[in-house]
Formats: sequence, structure tokens, C-alpha cells
Amino acid sequence: MASLLSTTLNVTARLAPGLAGPRAFALFVRPLGRARLRPEEVDLVERAERGRMIVYGTAVTTYRWGEGSRPVLVVHGWSSRASRFAGLIAALRAQGRSVISFDAPGHGESEGRASTIRDYRAIIGQLHAEHGDFSAVVAHSFGVLATFSMLYDGMRADRVVGIGGVADFDYLVQRFRAGLNLGEGVGRALCIHVERRLFPGDPDIWQRLDARRRFADMRAPILLFHDTDDDVIDPAQSRAIAAAYGPQARLIETTGLGHGRILADPDVIASAVEFAVSEAVPVPSPAPAVARRARGAGSGR
Repeated sequence: MASLLSTTLNVTARLAPGLAGPRAFALFVRPLGRARLRPEEVDLVERAERGRMIVYGTAVTTYRWGEGSRPVLVVHGWSSRASRFAGLIAALRAQGRSVISFDAPGHGESEGRASTIRDYRAIIGQLHAEHGDFSAVVAHSFGVLATFSMLYDGMRADRVVGIGGVADFDYLVQRFRAGLNLGEGVGRALCIHVERRLFPGDPDIWQRLDARRRFADMRAPILLFHDTDDDVIDPAQSRAIAAAYGPQARLIETTGLGHGRILADPDVIASAVEFAVSEAVPVPSPAPAVARRARGAGSGR
């Protein structure tokens, strides 16, 4: 099946690029199955106050633990769900912090069969509008890219934690192409379709879908985790974010946890929570030469 898809898309990209984009997009935005609730996550989910929002016509399930102001926002990754952060959420609640999260379309308890970076951004934006600035954001994988894109657009958080994060949309396209042995023409057609369907008339979208593009208004301290054995997202992605933000960011590299188990690791949870609940110390603004809307080509779900 993969060989047939590869051949079909590569030929379509050569003969009819306008058709290749939508067809590649339909595969690109489909999660790899719907992650099921694990036994150790049941109690956490049952204790949550559930909410519902409609995002581009799809019903999305939201969660809230606690009633405090300035909650911690938790953003899950691709083919995952909010409950995968059960250990971290419990630890944050033990520190007296309220926590909010969600299942993206096609994930967890939300409706739909597909999800896009536009969906993630819309959900995060609505939660920010409802709850105000966050005391911290903790994100995993694809959620890291979505979080930085919203920080670029004005969302505020005192601290940011990224775990196994994606730095730029280009990387996702490259992984998609490599997984199906697709040519560059399919990648170009896919990016053009993303621009036209999800962000029509937005000249800055590729800048906002690149977590490596540091901007003056982003002054929150950043803590990054990435496992050297992560076979889903290359550790170089988190290293690139850390390099872009210099002393504002700290990267902790683990070993033997992979892409998923890192979320439940006691040491990672302890370090992330300690950082998230610490009093925020504003980072000095970067030099004036660093522009918020730096120009340049990039590409990104």
C-alpha cells in the first residue's frame, strides 16, 4: 500500500501538481490511529472538569483540573492525547497549580479524523482568550511547534517547557516524504496546499511555524527535554531551538526513554514541574537587530 501511495503521489506531482497537494495533505493530517486511554490515566481524566469547543466545525474536548487563575497549559503531541501527561498533571496539582489541556481533533475524546497546525493554534488561542496568560506551557512533540507559533502571535506564558519538540514545519514535511518515499515535488505541492487551504493570504505563516526564529517579545525562560534515542523526532530539533534562544533556553538530554516514555519519567516530571512552578525571571530582550518578523523561507500540520 505504501509503495502504491508513493508511486501515485510522485507521478501526480509530476503530471498534475495541483492534484498532488490535496492528496498528500489528506494523508499528512491523519493521526496514526487514535491513542486509547491507559488504565493509569483513568482516574486523572475522571477528576477533570470537561469542556467543549467547536474548532472549524469539529467538537473538541477540553480538560481542567483546579480552579486557580493563570493555569498551566498542557499541549499533547501527534497521535497522542492530554492524558499522556497524567504524571506531570498530578505533580502540578500537588504543587497547587491548576492545569488545562485538550484533545486535538482526531485525538483522544475529540471528534474528527484529522488535525492540522491551524486546529492546534485555534484551540490554544481560544483557551488563552478564556483563561488569560498562562503561568507556564508544557508541550510535547508537535505541540511544541504549535506552542511557539502562538507565542509568536502574542500568547503569553511565564515559562515554557518543550519535550521531544518539533522546531519547524519543514522537518515534518521531510519526515512525511521519507516515510512514503516521496519526491521533492510532492513536498512542494503539499506546502502550497497548506498555504492556500489553511492560511490563505498570510505572508508570514512560515515564519510563525518555525520555533527557531527568536523574536524580541518572547522573553519567557525555556526548558527543553529530548531523548537521544528518540526515533520519532530528531534531537537536533530541540538543539536547534536551544541554540536559537541561547541563555534563555536550557536543554536536558536523556537516554533510553524514546519519544513517548519520556513523558512518564519521574526525573523529567520532577524537573519540568520544578521549573514550571518557579517564579519567572524576565529575560532581557535580544539585540535590536533581531526582528520579530524575520523574512526567510521555511515550510510546516
